[in-house]
Amino acid sequence: VQLQASGGGLVQAGDSLRLSCAASRRTGSNNGMGWFRQAPEKEREFVAGISWNGSHTSYKDSVKGRFTISRDNAKNTVYLQMNSLTPEDTAVYYCAVSLGASFGSGTTRDFRYWGRGTQVTVSS
Repeated sequence: VQLQASGGGLVQAGDSLRLSCAASRRTGSNNGMGWFRQAPEKEREFVAGISWNGSHTSYKDSVKGRFTISRDNAKNTVYLQMNSLTPEDTAVYYCAVSLGASFGSGTTRDFRYWGRGTQVTVSS
């Protein structure tokens, strides 16, 4: 399975971005998916997760109310709508396919396939 994330870029604080992640085949239709991010010199952290059918979602506390994860299984694609971005959101964002139907406890060990990442930079 290959995952291709896109949609990152350089924006100003308060702006929005929409990340997309397309899977090479229909693995995601039976698996949870998630978004992680990794800032320089920091560990990769869970940002948002969504179950196989979209019925369950989870978010990192600092992005709740600003970020929305969604998926379109017909397109094998998961999205992350990011609003009201702050400089603290600056990181490389990775999408991933989980081991099961949901997103586990949101740790990297709960995910099996990873995309290459897309850079998000938010200037103040």
